[in-house]
Amino acid sequence: MELTIALERYDRHVPFFDGTVKPRDGVSLKVFQVGQSHPARDGEDRHGRMLKGEFDAAEFSMSTYLMAIDRGLLITGVPVFPRRLFSAGLFFVRKDSPLRTPADLRGKRVAIRSFQTTLSLLAKGDLKFEYGVPWEEIHWLLEDDEKIAFEPRPGLRIEHLPAGADVGHLLRDSKVDAVIQPHPPKSMTSGAVPMRRLIEDADAEELRYFKKYGYFPIMHILAIKQEVVARNPSLPVTLMAMFADARAIAADYYSDPNWSSLAFGRRYFEREQAMFGKNIWPTGLKANRSNLERFVMYSRDQGLIKGNFAVEDLFAQSARDT
Repeated sequence: MELTIALERYDRHVPFFDGTVKPRDGVSLKVFQVGQSHPARDGEDRHGRMLKGEFDAAEFSMSTYLMAIDRGLLITGVPVFPRRLFSAGLFFVRKDSPLRTPADLRGKRVAIRSFQTTLSLLAKGDLKFEYGVPWEEIHWLLEDDEKIAFEPRPGLRIEHLPAGADVGHLLRDSKVDAVIQPHPPKSMTSGAVPMRRLIEDADAEELRYFKKYGYFPIMHILAIKQEVVARNPSLPVTLMAMFADARAIAADYYSDPNWSSLAFGRRYFEREQAMFGKNIWPTGLKANRSNLERFVMYSRDQGLIKGNFAVEDLFAQSARDT
């Protein structure tokens, strides 16, 4: 069996792109390098293309995946989570902004990619349940259309920005008060628009969050067509093993102190292991249950899903006892 699979170009996926992950149980992969909001070798809009059925499997938005399950779309999940991010370090404000804490965002205009993007889901949920700032009291400005349509609750302040709007320029011109994004535009990252993180010591805040909850928040899941799993029910477990192979290969890259172009790359790798422990990227349902349950709660609170399903329902049958 050869499957088509769409992935982003992370270090942990390099072994798929260079062929060092070998086939398992008769399963081989035809790997496409597809970005989401930014183009990669084989294009972009990975999540939308997966929803249209272009690939057998794909790295996929956790938030959009919950909505797909809630609506009975014909995909299922493998408990492999290729992307994870904390929210705290991804709140950006102007360098001269008086805003200093999440509490200062109450009533402000905040730009995000879309309402259902996973980082947006996490940030809104963390604002409300971690920092005591109801997301309902913020004016949200959206750059992108939603991947799966939903009807926002009445009374929410949600506004779509004009096509092509640069949120960095809007931040500079005080038309937005903050930006929450994993990929701020070049106007911000180049320094053309002076900006800073809302939370000054984001590293310390994210480490506190990790110690409190015990997980590095999931951003993406591995989604697969139900019809593909129906033909080979053990396929999810095989894919889990192949992703474990890729992660082990990628981790060994850092044994060379100059593998990364970062001068302190190896030492940073060692420091992070000392801070977080050796595996903050666990696969399987059991190790990720509390993280997944929190995402389901956030999604329901934000009106993105309505069904009362358990986390087991997110995964193909053969992967539920993992």
